[in-house]
Amino acid sequence: MDTTDKNESTTDASSQNPKLRSQEWFGRTGKDGFIYRAWMKNQGFPHHLFTGEKPVIGICNTWSELTPCNAHFRELAEAVKRGIWEAGGFPLEFPVMSLGECQIKPTAMLFRNLASMDVEESLRANSLDGVVLMCGCDKTTPSLIMGACSVDIPSIVLSGGPMLAGRYQGRKIGTSDLWRFAEDFKTGAMSQEEFVTAEACMARSQGHCAVMGTASTMAAMAESLGLALPDNATIPAADSRRKVMAHMAGMQIVEMVRKDLKPSDILTREAFENAIMVNAALGGSTNFIIHLLAIAGRIGVDLSIDDFDRLSANIPLLANLQPSGEHFVEDLFYAGGLPAIIRELRGVLHNEAITANGKTIGQNCEKAACYDREVIASVDEPFKPESGIAVLKGNLCPNGAVLKPSAATPALMKHTGRAVVFENIDDYKARIDDPDLDVDPTCVLVLKNVGPKGYPGMPEVGNMTLPKKILAQGVHDMVRISDGRMSGTGFGTVVLHVSPESAVGGNLALVQNGDLITLDVEQRLLHLHVSDQDLAARLVHFKPIDLGYNRGYVGMYIRHVTQAHEGADLDFLKGSSGSVVKRDSH
Repeated sequence: MDTTDKNESTTDASSQNPKLRSQEWFGRTGKDGFIYRAWMKNQGFPHHLFTGEKPVIGICNTWSELTPCNAHFRELAEAVKRGIWEAGGFPLEFPVMSLGECQIKPTAMLFRNLASMDVEESLRANSLDGVVLMCGCDKTTPSLIMGACSVDIPSIVLSGGPMLAGRYQGRKIGTSDLWRFAEDFKTGAMSQEEFVTAEACMARSQGHCAVMGTASTMAAMAESLGLALPDNATIPAADSRRKVMAHMAGMQIVEMVRKDLKPSDILTREAFENAIMVNAALGGSTNFIIHLLAIAGRIGVDLSIDDFDRLSANIPLLANLQPSGEHFVEDLFYAGGLPAIIRELRGVLHNEAITANGKTIGQNCEKAACYDREVIASVDEPFKPESGIAVLKGNLCPNGAVLKPSAATPALMKHTGRAVVFENIDDYKARIDDPDLDVDPTCVLVLKNVGPKGYPGMPEVGNMTLPKKILAQGVHDMVRISDGRMSGTGFGTVVLHVSPESAVGGNLALVQNGDLITLDVEQRLLHLHVSDQDLAARLVHFKPIDLGYNRGYVGMYIRHVTQAHEGADLDFLKGSSGSVVKRDSH
């Protein structure tokens, strides 16, 4: 059988479509073209796929059995391929580092920047004209977007979708219930057997967390930024329409390549502002800040932590979703999805911002409807008047700290209490349930050394479980402060991302037991009642902790990671290196 074209040996395919980046590989004549094409053909690809008639589309797949949220991506990728083929593209699937939030120790956040480097270098080094970014679990979305921004070839995000809400003892449950179960288990209200039963009931389908945690927040971020198709954020993973979305994303990326629609065209300042306002209306995760700042740093948009407070200050909470409300992300989809939320906000959004399908965000949502006001409230009658993420300043956090008002206790939003200090996570675990711990419900729990450098990767330990003896009193919230993060599924009056962190000598490191701390969310204030002179005297005795990492990626991370208010990216990854391969060995 003759599997070659008659003019295979003489045609310079790059001349047929000089705009296709892949022709820098496959369109060459002589030895170089032979090398690039020959080994690809061992997969059964015919020669005409390499002639520049079809754009080469990468499918960046974070499938892994170690990332349960993304474990259905093999099947989803097949739907993407069907869409690419139908639209006249040539799909090539490849793996990158997958970050499973519930498996990786000490935290997936430690490896977000590493995964972004994997994506960046994979895209730049290979013969791709465009890419579908398949992401689901928390850190896979920002890492893939960050990597794609640094290369800036046409890119579209395909999320894996939320899992179906769990069912336990006749009621719906989701990841946010884990924290409630943990408290009940701690006080003896829930047995180990009941705990095991509940865990089998919660994650009952494929997909990421069923609540508006970080995973769904990231999916909503991608859609509101314009990097994904409408409804991408909310279609449940188990719904057949998720495969339809995958098919359509595959078709659309081919069109984006033909129009040369790149992340830099979509990710304007206006797009970032839209994402911040939409996140506020959703009651999205506090992790949204740290990831959006990192993405902005890669694409070159000037974004600061203060923008989040300013832009979300007058946006009410519209979505009645856990952890800020009652329902689940699948309910949001049935009620109208993210387009219905965006349409409610059309009076404040930049409606002319372009999106991945070539339409503006306003055009995408002009016909969106709400089918359940219990789940999606209107701007005139919001679910809660306060939303978004409050950015606090004060002598305890000169560069900022964050709090999620919609998930906090109103009575604690203005509070002064004495500090109960834990020097690190091990100290906290050792003493939090000590009957002799000097703590009462009015105290402020302070956890140090869990920031980007201090506990490399800044783990989600900021929503500290309360002391057992406090829970026994029927108290379920206290003011908690740390330089760490918390899961987007968490809730409570929790101050996070204190910057500078304690490990680098920030004032959080100087807090002592008994110090008075004032939290005033309305005034955006976090104040330590210790004079500047006394703080300076304490700083003299400050000694950085020995982290014990001198080599490898973690050593590099500690040396180069920026602070939380800068996105906790590696300092040398800011900006873009573009898509050009600087050297060619062939």
